[in-house]
Amino acid sequence: MQSILFDVYGTLIDVHGMDAAAEELFPGYGASLSAFWRTKQIDYTRLRTLAGRHADFEAVTADALDFAADKLGLSLTPETRDGLLERFLTLPAFVDVAPALGTLRADGIGLGVLSNGTPRMLDLGLRATGIDSHFDHVLSIEAAGRFKTAPEAYQLGLDALGLPADEIVFVSANGWDIAGAGWFGYRTFWVNREDEPAERLGIEPHGTGRSLGDLVEWLRSR
Repeated sequence: MQSILFDVYGTLIDVHGMDAAAEELFPGYGASLSAFWRTKQIDYTRLRTLAGRHADFEAVTADALDFAADKLGLSLTPETRDGLLERFLTLPAFVDVAPALGTLRADGIGLGVLSNGTPRMLDLGLRATGIDSHFDHVLSIEAAGRFKTAPEAYQLGLDALGLPADEIVFVSANGWDIAGAGWFGYRTFWVNREDEPAERLGIEPHGTGRSLGDLVEWLRSR
């Protein structure tokens, strides 16, 4: 193993950071709005990739917000909608992220991200958290025009790093993403932040833990 690629949303950046902003705007509905928004966001990436109808992740995120608001019967003014979408661009990182990335860099491991996010989203999001300097590669699936779990999306990591898949560890908090990366041939580590059951997809991660601190320990034990 010579390099690590990280998923971003839900793995490094806390998408549930939207809960408080949504709750402030829609008291009693914040967590539900955030949850429906995230679920539909991922649903739309899958449907668009399956149908060959690509739209970038910013457009998908906006469409998912509109659906979630309609689902809950909430009225989004243009100002409220724009405010929530802007907030999504500068969500916080999980507290374990910066210390773990610093440790991995000190250990001489090359780090990168491979995300569904657009280049603009990744630039704004990683800079807002202050973790952008840790990464040698910031890879957006926009270069492939297909969202994860399409093989073309995961191929971007091999092309950028110049390594075979089995020499790269792919890290994600999303079980479906871990399955897709594993099918592609990456070694995988699942950061199971929310204590979710394992996906029933016929493939298991090579390692698992609850935080990036567990990833550091797993790598050092190998």
